[in-house]
Amino acid sequence: MKILTLVASNQPIQPDLLQQVRALADCIRIEWLAPEKAVEMYLAEGKEFDREALAVLLAPHRIDHFLQDGDAPRRKRLLVSDMDSTLVAEETLDELSASIGLKDKIAAITARSMAGELDFHEALRTRIDLIKGLPESAITEHLQHLPWVAGAHELVATMVADGAVTVLVSGGFTCFTGAVAEALGMQYHHGNTFIIKDGRLTGAVREPILGRDAKLECLQHYQQQYGLQREDVLAIGDGANDLEMLRAAALGVGFHPKEFLRRRVENSILYGDLTALLYAQGYRTEEIVSC
Repeated sequence: MKILTLVASNQPIQPDLLQQVRALADCIRIEWLAPEKAVEMYLAEGKEFDREALAVLLAPHRIDHFLQDGDAPRRKRLLVSDMDSTLVAEETLDELSASIGLKDKIAAITARSMAGELDFHEALRTRIDLIKGLPESAITEHLQHLPWVAGAHELVATMVADGAVTVLVSGGFTCFTGAVAEALGMQYHHGNTFIIKDGRLTGAVREPILGRDAKLECLQHYQQQYGLQREDVLAIGDGANDLEMLRAAALGVGFHPKEFLRRRVENSILYGDLTALLYAQGYRTEEIVSC
């Protein structure tokens, strides 16, 4: 049996719309997780439906949907998440470079890399070389003003309270991943490392660079370490270098994903915040840890 979960972002799920979805997806039973906001729909065994038609139907109402195997464990025991534009509402390297007037130039390279147009490793080296000489104090200052993605704290806190392992893995830098993981209460974090000398960035990064393959390997490492199956894993990210990591998880979700990623993953959050991932796991509103 398949389970279809609908999660509204900023307007209630109306009864007439729900009836249209039920007819389209051949739903045999529904269960509300949050009145008018999140609902699970149990689909008839062996039935297929047009997901593109469903997406078109839901788009004007800004409702996200997730389709999962009903036989898999609903509540995941391992969360592996990207950082930039996923847990924090910015690309940290782009914003860091703003202090020396290079944000537009750096951001253009970042955007092409996240869209799959540039090799991630070379794009990272190019960006780091451009901010050579930046004082380490600029990092410390920027850490005081990180903007959080809505629902990030609730997602991590709820899953940790339920016994899940949470891992932050980023193509960004450990000076940021460490602070983000600590603030959110995540158990593990991984990222790249600036090489700093005399209090300034040297324009180099410690090799090997953590990219697409390393993100996948990180997921597999923790899955093996904790004796988990693919069905126990939730992964979330927004860019091209997250693709293999998302594909390796039973619930791999693109978060407001770049078009490259959106075309290649089955489930995405297009409209809502990160609490949608909790509803996708069957949590009810009253079970979500308030932060």
